[in-house]
Amino acid sequence: MKALHINGNDLTLEAVREVAHTDVHRPVLLDPDAREAVNRARAVVDALVANNKISYAITTGVGMLSDVHIVGDQVRELQVNLVRSHAVGVGEPLSIPDTRAMMLLRANSLSKGNSGVRAITIDTICEMLNRGVTPMVPSQGSVGASGDLAPLAHLALAMIGEGECFDEKGARIASAEALKRAQIKPLVLQAKEAVSLINGTQAMLAIGALMLLAAETLVDTADVIGAMACDALKGTNVAFDERIQRARPHAGQIKTAANLRRLLEQSEIRESHRDCGRVQDAYSLRCIPQVHGAVRDTLAHCRAVFEIETNSAVDNPLVFVKNPKLMDGEGDVLSGGNFHGEPLGFALDFIAIALSALAGISERRLERMVNPALSEGLPPFLAPGAGMNSGFMMPQVTAAALVSENKVLAHPASVDSITTSGNKEDFVSMGMIAANKLKKVVENTRNTLAIEAMAAAQAIDFLAPLKTSKPLQHAHAAIRVVCATMEKDRVMYQDFARIAELIASGKLADLVR
Repeated sequence: MKALHINGNDLTLEAVREVAHTDVHRPVLLDPDAREAVNRARAVVDALVANNKISYAITTGVGMLSDVHIVGDQVRELQVNLVRSHAVGVGEPLSIPDTRAMMLLRANSLSKGNSGVRAITIDTICEMLNRGVTPMVPSQGSVGASGDLAPLAHLALAMIGEGECFDEKGARIASAEALKRAQIKPLVLQAKEAVSLINGTQAMLAIGALMLLAAETLVDTADVIGAMACDALKGTNVAFDERIQRARPHAGQIKTAANLRRLLEQSEIRESHRDCGRVQDAYSLRCIPQVHGAVRDTLAHCRAVFEIETNSAVDNPLVFVKNPKLMDGEGDVLSGGNFHGEPLGFALDFIAIALSALAGISERRLERMVNPALSEGLPPFLAPGAGMNSGFMMPQVTAAALVSENKVLAHPASVDSITTSGNKEDFVSMGMIAANKLKKVVENTRNTLAIEAMAAAQAIDFLAPLKTSKPLQHAHAAIRVVCATMEKDRVMYQDFARIAELIASGKLADLVR
């Protein structure tokens, strides 16, 4: 693929996904203009060190130790000490895509020219990405301020040839060996570079960006599966009338209703009951635009937050060059709080809440399809020969378990704070915790939708020879490629897994894109 040139200003979430997944092989390079900006900011740091001026984390310790003055050769020693002392993560490692996304985001932020690192520091991250060197980064240990210190320290640790990395087979090997195999020289850190590498929000942002993209696929897919369930349950499309949506013009609601109208257009099943006596459907069908639409609006808000963060300088202190046309070392080094993860913590929690609702309404539609008291004449539990066969009795139980687990995971992490660093860092975001639990919510929601999709396809089979709409026939056919009709009871967990993969691929979502 065409190389991605990073400059700290225009990186997209889609490009992050391309680099994160190793099957794409998109190389990453520092943009030439950004290289000049980085060099100008570096000149400011070099001048400050040469003149032995006091500046946080450059010629001082960090956190509560910020009043300790560091001089001479101690400045370089401080860099290694900071990386080693902060690499204190525990728990399961981040996935390789999550870690690669984190690396790209960190390199992009440094490329903005406000961090004061040397260009070789950014080049080293790019080369690690390009040559498949992925640090082993434990997923736990960050409170989300001063950024994701522990996860990012494990990245920096690998850059200097310490700690562990994953090889091409996913096995853990010494970082020194991984760099040697890739013909990358371990980085020798200079003044300020350690704090610039470890101080930022890129771990939580990496997970958040990838999960947001996955969530956008889930909500599009939910429109398709929800339409299938609505048709299978002989629901009406009257509630999706454009006039109703325009009377309450939330953008997401309008979008979902338009999807549903198009998906259900010219369904033979719909025409077969147009003159029935039922006036309106249950909320899980009638209010799909309002619920799915609210999820869409939530994701749109969170995308805006993540896009800003992706192209922001988030370490501390930040370097501001006085004359961007000169390499004279003149500028200001200012301490602030851009590393604080609160904007991301809120967004990560918000996505988890929204997806919990998406899974919840999916499970309610599933219940209507399997419950003979609610299923509009479908066989009990969608089982051929109900009684001898249990059909979808237990899949609904699994969906209920997933939805209930989501409700626990949707409790916001960002409402919590524990003081750290001797009360210097006295209010933190817990954004990384929000990110880690969001991954599970995404997985649970995908699996819930997979179960609903399998049930909806089964229900539509029972309504033959009546046909659903053309778009939903395509959805039904895609499901049938990976999952056969249930003729009698069988083990279904592999069916769910294959449909979940189908959903993740975006093939069902593409029907409304």
